[in-house]
Amino acid sequence: MNILSDVKFNIQIKKITFCQYQLCIDDKLMTLSFPQLLQLRNKINSLTKPESLENIIEKENFVLLFIADKKHLVFLEIPKLLDLKEEISFCFYN
Repeated sequence: MNILSDVKFNIQIKKITFCQYQLCIDDKLMTLSFPQLLQLRNKINSLTKPESLENIIEKENFVLLFIADKKHLVFLEIPKLLDLKEEISFCFYN
C-alpha cells in the first residue's frame, strides 16, 4: 500500500517523451524540453546558493522566474523555490 498515492504535491516534474518534460507548479502546467530543463536547473541552483538566498530574503522574499524561454512567468516564495530545487534534483538523480 502506497501512502502517498493520493497526495498531490505542489511541484511535480513528469517525463512525457525522451526529451519532453512537464512541470506543474500549483495548477500551472508547462512543457519543457531537456535543454530548457537544464537551463532551469542552472538558474535554480544559482538562486539557492546561501549568498543568493540571503540576498532574496533581505530584499523581497520572493523570486519571479521566467521558464521555458520566457513563455511562463512564475512567482516563487522561498519554500517553493527550495521545493523546486529538490524536485529538479530528484528528476536528475532518480
